[in-house]
Amino acid sequence: MAEAGRRGNLLFLTHSAEPVMTRASAIAAAHQMFDDGSLKAIFARRIAIPTESQNPARAPDLARYLTEEMQPSLESMGFTCRILTHPNAKGPFLLAERMEDPALVTVLGYGHGDVIAGLEGQWKDGRDPWTLDDTGERWYGRGVVDNKGQHAINIEALRCVLETRGRLGFNVRYLIEMGEEVGSAGLHDLARDNRELFLADILIGSDGPRMTAERPTMCLGARGGYRIDLEINARDGGHHSGNWGGLLSNPAIRLAHAISTIIGPTGQIRVHELLPKDMPDSVKRALADIEPASIPGGPQIDAWWGEPGFTPAEKVYGWNTFEVLAFGAGDIGNPQNAVPPSARATCQIRTVVGSEPDGFIPAIKRHLVRHGFPDVEVSSGRDAAFKATRTDPDHPWVKWAAASIAETTGKKPAVIPNAGGSLPNDVFAEIIGMPTIWVPHSYPGCSQHAPNEHVPSALVREAIGLMAGLYWDLGEGTHPKLAR
Repeated sequence: MAEAGRRGNLLFLTHSAEPVMTRASAIAAAHQMFDDGSLKAIFARRIAIPTESQNPARAPDLARYLTEEMQPSLESMGFTCRILTHPNAKGPFLLAERMEDPALVTVLGYGHGDVIAGLEGQWKDGRDPWTLDDTGERWYGRGVVDNKGQHAINIEALRCVLETRGRLGFNVRYLIEMGEEVGSAGLHDLARDNRELFLADILIGSDGPRMTAERPTMCLGARGGYRIDLEINARDGGHHSGNWGGLLSNPAIRLAHAISTIIGPTGQIRVHELLPKDMPDSVKRALADIEPASIPGGPQIDAWWGEPGFTPAEKVYGWNTFEVLAFGAGDIGNPQNAVPPSARATCQIRTVVGSEPDGFIPAIKRHLVRHGFPDVEVSSGRDAAFKATRTDPDHPWVKWAAASIAETTGKKPAVIPNAGGSLPNDVFAEIIGMPTIWVPHSYPGCSQHAPNEHVPSALVREAIGLMAGLYWDLGEGTHPKLAR
C-alpha cells in the first residue's frame, strides 16, 4: 500500500499504487458534472417546472417541485425528507436531513424553489422562460440564478463529496421553501414552532449575486427593510388653483419640504435616530476590499450621492439609507388646475445591524413636528419588515470559509458583511441562532426578476467546484465548530 501524506488540505501519495480519494478528486468530479452536461440537465429539468409563487394557479407546481424533483434527488444521497406546511405559508417546505454522527458538525443549507413570474413573450430571441437555453457563454431560464440553479449547484457539490469520500464527514439539514418570492410567509413561524428541526452549527446558503461574475463572494447577512408612509390630508376635494391658489396650503409642496428635512439633497439622512450606532472596525476592514461597480448597460453610480465621507461600499453595505419609493398628488396623467387635497409618499429605510427600527416612526413624528410639519401623518407600510443581520467578518467560520474558497479558486473572495438587499436571514441568525454565510452563484447583471434571467456558464463551473471544496473541508474536521 502506498503511504499517504498531507500538504495543506490535499492528500497525496508518496508512492502512487492505488488511487486515493482527495479534495482535488471531489472538485474534479464537480467540474466533470458541468463538463459532461449532467449539471445542465438538472438545471433544465427544474427550470421546466413553472413554480411562480405569485400565481395561485401554480400551487400544484410548487408542491410538485418538492415531491417529484427535490425529494427523490436528496433521498438518493441518503437524506430523510419530510414536507412541512404552515397555515401562514404560501407554499410547502422541504426539510431534508442526513445525520452521520451527532458528534460531527452540522450544516444547514437553504434554497427556494419558487420563482418570480416567467413573463412569457418578453424574453429576447423568442426564449421560453421554462426552457433552459445554453448559448455557450450563458445559460438562460427562469430560476437559473434565483434560486433553483444556486441550490442545485450546492446539492450536487454535496453529492460529489459523498461519492468521492464515501461519506460527507459532517451532518446536513437542508431547507427548501416555496414562498420566498412572496416574502417567505410562514417561514419565521415554522422556525419558531419547530426550532429543533433546524438546529445547526452554521448556515451555508446561496442566493443573490457575487460582487462581479469573476470574483467569488461571501455575504454574511442582509440589510433590513422598513416601509414608512408619509401623508398629508388637507381637505376634501381639489379647489381651483386660480381662485384658491395662494390661499390654500398645497399638500404636495408641504410634503416635499417635509421629506427634505429627513433626507438632504445629496442623500444624507438628517434624523440621527434613523442611523445605526456605529460601523464596527471589522466591517470597515472587510469593506475596504470591496468596490461596487456600475453595470455595463445599467445604472452608473452617482459618486456624489449618499453619506459624505463614506466609500461606496460603506454607503450600501455598512450604513442606513432612506429612499422615497413613490410620491403622489393629484392625477399626474391628467393634471387639473386645482390645488390637490392630499399628498402621499411611500418611503423605505434600509438598515444595518445596530439600528433601532422600533423607534423610527416616533422619531420621524417628533422631527417633523419640530420642523413645523405636524400635519404629516406617519405610519408603517403594509409590507412585512425585514430585520438586519450580520455575522462578524472576524468570526472564525468566516475566515475558515474564505480560506477554503481561496484555495479552490486561487482568488481572494470578496467578504460582504451584509447584502444590500433583503433575505430571510434573521430566521437563521436570530430564531435558530447560528452564524450565517451565503456564497452566491450569480452576478449583478443576471436580470433576475426580469426577462432574460441568465448566468455565465463559467461562473457555474467555478461555483460547483468551490462548493465541493468547501464541503470537503467541512468533512476534514478542521473547521471552527462552536458550541451552541
